[in-house]
Amino acid sequence: MFGISALGWVHTLGSLPAIPLAAYMFIKHGRIVPRSRAGLAYFVSMLIGGLTVFLVAHQPISPVIGAVTIVLLLAGYGVGFVAWLGRAGVYLETILLSLTAFFLMVPTVSETLRRVPDGHPIVTDPNSLLLKGALGLIALTLVIGVVAQMFALHKKGLRLAQQTQA
Repeated sequence: MFGISALGWVHTLGSLPAIPLAAYMFIKHGRIVPRSRAGLAYFVSMLIGGLTVFLVAHQPISPVIGAVTIVLLLAGYGVGFVAWLGRAGVYLETILLSLTAFFLMVPTVSETLRRVPDGHPIVTDPNSLLLKGALGLIALTLVIGVVAQMFALHKKGLRLAQQTQA
């Protein structure tokens, strides 16, 4: 089905939970929260997807996206343990983990448009305006989302500082 191998299904089904988990955390917390149950499940799902992409990828760029995603994921989850970064660590963690969601959505949207419906995909040409528009929208969402996250973190920091001074 959809031209996906058994290992491809492991990759797809292993990484698929990361999408609703990221959406849940973005809606509830405004960012991916690594030290939460949803954050842990997101990490595992992203790691499965990132590692298995090397075994199933057909596009030359796919292993690069997988490697970058794994590096961003590990850095995003690890930066919270670097105490000397202070509040900057939260900003960096937020940016890194938002980038992992971006690198999850780019191949997800691309592969979905190029495989669904089975046998008659929505997009057959990788240079399709629909595909380029969808990917552009994801990139725009990333930029707007990260800027909004930075403002929200800054505002939250100001409230905490004011509460501490009172």
